[in-house]
Amino acid sequence: MTTRTQVILPIFIAAVIVGVVGLATLPSEIKLESVEFPMGTIKVDDVPLQVQIANTEPRRVRGLMFQDQLPYDEGMIFVFQQSGLHSLWMLNMQFSLDMIWFDQDGKVVHIEKNVPPCKNALEITTCQSIIPEGESVYVLEVTSGFIDQNNITKDSVLTIISI
Repeated sequence: MTTRTQVILPIFIAAVIVGVVGLATLPSEIKLESVEFPMGTIKVDDVPLQVQIANTEPRRVRGLMFQDQLPYDEGMIFVFQQSGLHSLWMLNMQFSLDMIWFDQDGKVVHIEKNVPPCKNALEITTCQSIIPEGESVYVLEVTSGFIDQNNITKDSVLTIISI
């Protein structure tokens, strides 16, 4: 007759192995290790923002993951080397975001408001990638409500002050 320990022990060992393998196979850029972001200043229309700059692949992968909600005068700007359809998702985010995609001339090509977070890997199946309507070079992430509070529209313009 099988004892409870004989049944539970293999299940426990299998769960530990799956967990360790899962953590070991995550790209190092998205683990909880620190990723440093340079800071810069931009304006959207006449609204100045201090931004964290995500201008390398590890920084873009990490994005605002695990960070606390930002004040309305702060954000993160994703800077890409080439214009393209740069999609983003909300994995491991702790708060909702407004997102604005800009072309190389600083013109808005797409806006997404109040995008909900996917706070953990269990929500990954419902965590959608957001694909813009047009090609962009910059994507700005700000706390949800920023777009409405500052009347940002498709006619708004990004001005780079320092990034």
